[in-house]
Amino acid sequence: MSSDFLIVKKEILPDYLEKVIYARNLLNSKEAATITEAVRMAGISRNTYYKYKDCVYAPTESASPRHAVVSLILKDENGSLSAVLQKLSECGTGILTISQAIPIAGKANVLISLDVSNMNVPMETLLKQLKTLSPVRSAHLDAME
Repeated sequence: MSSDFLIVKKEILPDYLEKVIYARNLLNSKEAATITEAVRMAGISRNTYYKYKDCVYAPTESASPRHAVVSLILKDENGSLSAVLQKLSECGTGILTISQAIPIAGKANVLISLDVSNMNVPMETLLKQLKTLSPVRSAHLDAME
């Protein structure tokens, strides 16, 4: 199995996972001002919230992610970033921001935030394709929403 994700009926899962989603929704809608207040209203511990908050989503939340943050380590050579941007374009992503550190020891750290709402490949495929580029030493998905 190559994917990190599963589609599961919620009736077989522990009820606290749904409560984590509820607490996050309380925070997003400003019905709860703090995490402490949100978890109290949802009936879960702060520990449970922090453990699962970035791992469980309702189908409407994860059905169409819009943004992703990818971190890369590139060889310090002409055209490295250009090759990455070309591949991102081929995969249908839009570039929102690019942050590149000063190259040290022949490597440059790059952080790219992407609009992935029109991406034409799965995120796993995009990361694999980036890793096959000769200037890319590593590629990692940091966040997606």
